[in-house]
Amino acid sequence: MAQSVPEARSEPHGYREAPYRGPVPETLQGASVVTTEEAHQLWTDGTTIFVDVLPRAPKPQNLPEGTIWRDKPRYSIPGSVWLPNVGYGRIADVTANYFKQGLAKATGGDHTRAILFFCLDECWMSWNAAKRALEYGYQSVYWYPEGTDGWSFDDYPMEKLKPEPALP
Repeated sequence: MAQSVPEARSEPHGYREAPYRGPVPETLQGASVVTTEEAHQLWTDGTTIFVDVLPRAPKPQNLPEGTIWRDKPRYSIPGSVWLPNVGYGRIADVTANYFKQGLAKATGGDHTRAILFFCLDECWMSWNAAKRALEYGYQSVYWYPEGTDGWSFDDYPMEKLKPEPALP
């Protein structure tokens, strides 16, 4: 008995909302979708800005006094800019401004500079962020759907990142 191959997920009209983990489309209109090997080549060339959009859990506000809070470390592609929480389907104005400022800082304000967006494998956050960057006028956008899962699976280097601080 032949197994059926699932159809590729098509792009939604807007942004994807929860659940954010699951099969992603094979395309992102206006962007170039890259494999792990292609992402590694772009990283090696050193001309593309890598932007990690993995969300970061906020510190709970109601922790009992004396509780020690440690942010979960993020190991990612070396040299990447980490802009957490910008890949949700809906983002607040303050988060949109953080994203715009982070991209402007990373690109030096050059909307033609190549930018690659990633998160984890089968994570819609990077798809949403790349789509949003296109809407902000960035012209050379790459989307790497395998993210750090694909990168580490191929045993490429990883480093601990800190989130990009918000600009005043």
